Amino acid sequence: MDKVIKNEHKTVFGFDYRGVLPIIALGITLLTDLLVPNSQEAKYRELTNFRDVITFFLVVSIILFTITLFHDRFRKQYSHKGWFVSGFVLFVNVINIVTVKYLLLPQIYFPSLNRILNVYIEDRQFLFQCMGSSFSLLIEGLIFGTVAGVFTGILVGWSLSFNYWIYPVIRILGPIPSSTWIPLALVLFPTPRWAAVFLIAFGVWFQITILTSSGIQSVKKSYFEVSSTLGASNLQNLFHIAIPDALPSIFLGFFNATCSSFVALMAAEMLGVKAGIGWYINWQKEMISYPNVYAGLILIAVFCYLFITLQFKVRDKLLGWQKGVIKW
Repeated sequence: MDKVIKNEHKTVFGFDYRGVLPIIALGITLLTDLLVPNSQEAKYRELTNFRDVITFFLVVSIILFTITLFHDRFRKQYSHKGWFVSGFVLFVNVINIVTVKYLLLPQIYFPSLNRILNVYIEDRQFLFQCMGSSFSLLIEGLIFGTVAGVFTGILVGWSLSFNYWIYPVIRILGPIPSSTWIPLALVLFPTPRWAAVFLIAFGVWFQITILTSSGIQSVKKSYFEVSSTLGASNLQNLFHIAIPDALPSIFLGFFNATCSSFVALMAAEMLGVKAGIGWYINWQKEMISYPNVYAGLILIAVFCYLFITLQFKVRDKLLGWQKGVIKW
């Protein structure tokens, strides 16, 4: 099977046709934007942000393809994504056609890509401030939730007494959505920001607690029998066997918690916090400014992708020995 896969895309003098596909797709998109005029009824039809971005990525794609002709390892990685990248570019081209070119969708709810890209130019400073506020809020919630979740998960997974008393409470409180705690959080915490941190930390705490305790309880008993025979204490068994063996589950819990924390972040930034990308999206929605709404959603998607990618890079570095895990 490996031989079949390796021979499926043979290269000649460092050339792989898949590396050309993004260039072709970007060329088609650029020609479409140049040759098909914008609708006369389109708002801000004179904007050329989309054309400028496509031109930039076309130049970058040509440079990257040139590198693939001389670098075998980079060619394999880059060419493998050729079909997906080209398909995504053509999809963007279709969006550009149905919006600004022919107005097949209502402009108020489906603005052109030019208008969305223009938001990053006009509101770049304010968006940067909102992203910084959201990032600090998210990190604080993740830190508090992770510390509390790992600590609680270790207690529940290792001690039968704590499992007896704490686990039923976790089963009752954990599945409750973070947003339902908003009224109580506003009463318990002195500022809306700390209430927002609590909402994020609560969702993170539950995910990590469950998977940490599950990881510790799934450690093979034979490991403890051997270590105890060699004179290891309970604490040594915990810190040198149970916790290291449960790290894959802890990282999986952190991955799930990170995804849910972005949902909690959007709800948390509606508690009177006058900053943050979630607050920005909600504010622009009330103003019926959908180009800004889509610009904020794209920022959240990119931020979430980069944050989780960094998390998985750290996990792969620490747990390189583990096979068959979730890839990102």
